[in-house]
Amino acid sequence: MSNTDPPKQEQANNPLHGVKLKDLLEWLVENCGWEHMAFKVNINCFKNNPTVKSSLKFLRRTPWARDKVEQLYLELNK
Repeated sequence: MSNTDPPKQEQANNPLHGVKLKDLLEWLVENCGWEHMAFKVNINCFKNNPTVKSSLKFLRRTPWARDKVEQLYLELNK
C-alpha cells in the first residue's frame, strides 16, 4: 500500500455491510408491507402511493429517514 492509498475501513461489525438500500427496502416491503412500514417509520413515501423507486429517492436524500428504515430492517431481519 502506498502513502496515497486511503486506509481500509473495517466493516466486520457493521451488520449492513454489503446490503444495498434497494435490497433492504424490497425485503421490508415483501415481509412487512407498506402499511406496517408507514406505522413503524412515519414518512409520507410509505403512506401515499408508495413505490420502491420513490422511497429510494427519498431515503438517499434524507439521512434520518434512512437510519430509521435501516434500524427497522435490523430489528426484523434477525
